[in-house]
Amino acid sequence: MEPNEFKRASHAVWEAMAPGWEERHGWFEAAAGPVTERMLQALQVRPAATILELAAGTGVVGFTALAALGGETRLIVSDFAEAMVEAARRQGAALGFEHVEYSVLDAEALELPDESVDGVLCRWGYMLLSDPARALAETRRVLRDGGRVSCAVFAGPGQNPWAALPMSVLVDSGHLPPPEPGQPGILALADVARLRQLFTDAGLADPEIEEVPFVFPFTDEDDYWRFLTGVAGAISMALERLDGEARADVRANLATRLEPFRAPDGLELPAVSLVAAATRS
Repeated sequence: MEPNEFKRASHAVWEAMAPGWEERHGWFEAAAGPVTERMLQALQVRPAATILELAAGTGVVGFTALAALGGETRLIVSDFAEAMVEAARRQGAALGFEHVEYSVLDAEALELPDESVDGVLCRWGYMLLSDPARALAETRRVLRDGGRVSCAVFAGPGQNPWAALPMSVLVDSGHLPPPEPGQPGILALADVARLRQLFTDAGLADPEIEEVPFVFPFTDEDDYWRFLTGVAGAISMALERLDGEARADVRANLATRLEPFRAPDGLELPAVSLVAAATRS
């Protein structure tokens, strides 16, 4: 798929996913709290800094940073899907944040001046882009000298069954082709060596990469299925394209693979993010 075609398709996906992400804002905040905490520790910015959140979704990470750093901090919450930005705006208003800037921004072509921010946050965004190298170069461009970027991507399939299981069912059933090396996706930046090289090639020095485990909890199979169909990006779109019988077959197949993850309160699906941080050199 050509980059422009991919970008149009990706934009449509994330516009469609915004209601599900808004509904699960608090759920993501709680479940992925360890990832957010480590990202903010690695960012190493002080109060009154200017922070840009890329691919922000509903703004969980940026709002957590603002609450920790105080009102003098300038926060720009951005996403390339307008529906996500509007969802973040509603969340920010509900939290009482009055001085947040909300912007529709493409991480691969940021409409921001050079050296205009002190820190960049991006949770689960770079891996979904057609050109993460370009996005990281843009990140470096807008960072001030000594500024930091802190991001999270997902580790490999064995550490992230919440995503790997439905993807494997869709591939095994012939509904999706096997992913090609380097293809954008949930697990696209799981290779630590590649991730490190992307940072250094962009002029982001001394990248520190750490695994952060957490758990996605679901009350039952129905809750997990709602997550897959309303939140999980490309997985959601693949399921949407299936007819009723095919969807039922995928769901039944998936249910058998969930047995190891059943817990007294529902399902507990392990996840591991790679938190990577570096400094503008």
